Amino acid sequence: MLLVFMTSFAQAQKNFIDENYIEVTGRAEKEIIPDEIYLQVFINEGDNKGKESLEMLEMKMIKKLKEIGVDMKKEFAVKDISSNFKNYWLKKTDIFTSKQYQIIVHTAPVAGRVFRELEGLGISNISIEKLDHSEMEKFKKEIKTDAIRKAKETASALASAADRKVGKAIYIRENEPFFYQPMMAGANLKVRGYAMDEAYTEPDIEFEKIKIEYTVQVFFGLTDEVSGTVK
Repeated sequence: MLLVFMTSFAQAQKNFIDENYIEVTGRAEKEIIPDEIYLQVFINEGDNKGKESLEMLEMKMIKKLKEIGVDMKKEFAVKDISSNFKNYWLKKTDIFTSKQYQIIVHTAPVAGRVFRELEGLGISNISIEKLDHSEMEKFKKEIKTDAIRKAKETASALASAADRKVGKAIYIRENEPFFYQPMMAGANLKVRGYAMDEAYTEPDIEFEKIKIEYTVQVFFGLTDEVSGTVK
């Protein structure tokens, strides 16, 4: 089987080299406004020295998230739970429980409201875990198509200058897409127009866009401009 594979590969490579071709690189990029913002919330009873139980803080948080409009079945999850029970036997300290949650919101203003409302409840350990888009796979396909189209446009322009014509694509090599995906809240949460007067106004909050960049190398066969035969 290995011998058959190597023979077939060598033959395909020989046929490819025997043709006159032009190699070009197509590049396309797109900036996307995230519509899936993953927030990470950490509640630790020890942070408030046991004044409120974790269960009480959790109940208050869930109630507030429902008021904001978070779908608790689809957009809320408990990721981890732990306690310092082991340390209790060594240091004889109070036992505190902690929980980690994941909340998904869809706009920057709602994310800002979650930060503000939970901080008002005494829950301040909140961070942005990641940004994503619900139609990311569709955008990836569009960018790949754009990259190949631009590669053909470049190949056609270069071939025309040499009195040749671009034929069919005989080889396509995809490169790994490049993602610029903002991760840290401090660097990516922009607040504009924050009201400083007596009447509070909701700040204009936005996230940096997710940037996808894709490159593809395409080999096109070359034909004679007049006769159309491969040269």
